[in-house]
Amino acid sequence: MRKRILLLEDEQAIADTLLYALQSEAFEVVHVRLVAEAMDAFHSRSPDLAILDVGVPDGSGFDVCRAIRKTSEMPIVFLTARHEEFDRVLGLELGADDYVVKPFSPREVCARVRAILRRSGAGPAVPSPSPAPQGLQLQLDEATQRITCGGEFLPLTRYEFQLLATLLRRPERIFSRVELMDLVWGGALDTSDRTVDAHVKLLRAKLRARGVQAELIQTHRNMGYSIRAVS
Repeated sequence: MRKRILLLEDEQAIADTLLYALQSEAFEVVHVRLVAEAMDAFHSRSPDLAILDVGVPDGSGFDVCRAIRKTSEMPIVFLTARHEEFDRVLGLELGADDYVVKPFSPREVCARVRAILRRSGAGPAVPSPSPAPQGLQLQLDEATQRITCGGEFLPLTRYEFQLLATLLRRPERIFSRVELMDLVWGGALDTSDRTVDAHVKLLRAKLRARGVQAELIQTHRNMGYSIRAVS
């Protein structure tokens, strides 16, 4: 079945470029220009993923994300000309799965969309993951770039996966924020320790939603983060 993408973008030239790229990848795209239209499409068309421009005439993609997150964990990608750290962190804290800054490559956006859908469980079936380090409540599958919790795939963004996988590979090992930025966000621009903290917060929330009561990801004051091995 073709995956349906909700695209909120008021600049027609950008929308046309994305429409062509996404449709060439066999996605069905519902294009809207306003927040009100995006909410109508979300309720009536049941998209599998949303690409939201932050600045549109009648509001913000942030408004749409807040409304969607009240009832749905559908993957969301922000598309914006803004590049300030505050905007990126706000988008992530609202529950976005990725953040693309204009100008961008339409092929890169398509690749990110495919990866997010795959990690969120909306992609094709994959083999059962191999066990994670002994004692942990999570399972890491390096081949498919997925992590399961209680036998179910965790809906993780690209950076959430890379961060959690880094911790899982070395349980009990304390990683400083600088190390995590190098290992996880090595190719990204304008990252900071606040970016790491925001992603840890999101990971903890997703783990709690899956019934993980213990605080697996531990904070070490003035040192960094580790993941706890459970006996």
